Amino acid sequence: MATILVLHGPNLNLLGTREPEIYGTVSLDDINQRLTELSISAGHHLLALQSNAEYELVERIHDARNEGINFILFNPAAFTHTSVALRDALLAVAIPFIEVHLSNIHDREAFREQSYFADIAVGTISGFGATSYELALNAALSQLNQNSQ
Repeated sequence: MATILVLHGPNLNLLGTREPEIYGTVSLDDINQRLTELSISAGHHLLALQSNAEYELVERIHDARNEGINFILFNPAAFTHTSVALRDALLAVAIPFIEVHLSNIHDREAFREQSYFADIAVGTISGFGATSYELALNAALSQLNQNSQ
């Protein structure tokens, strides 16, 4: 059994009501519940944290190494384009992760096309709304299965 950590960055606590034309109408609780159900059905454990504070996400990533987290799904949200601290934390713990975005960051404002994580992530999934998280979880489970063989 693997443990997967899902990290949600700033403003994602407002999902379902925040700019639904861009981010959809599914709430963060709904996303976490669906990911938990899928993880359990695959025989794994899932933990989730949303924070608007960069330092809380950094500390959670640090703690993940000591807890034996096997994989991280990370939607850094606005920190995608600004956070060297989160990038360094992910490099320091060396836990594989997938970068996740609800919207297609390459089809929005030019500044959103720059990611501080894409080049160090196992992969990036964006543009499929709440389904982006499910696609990322399936990819993580596939990676974990490959590594266990």
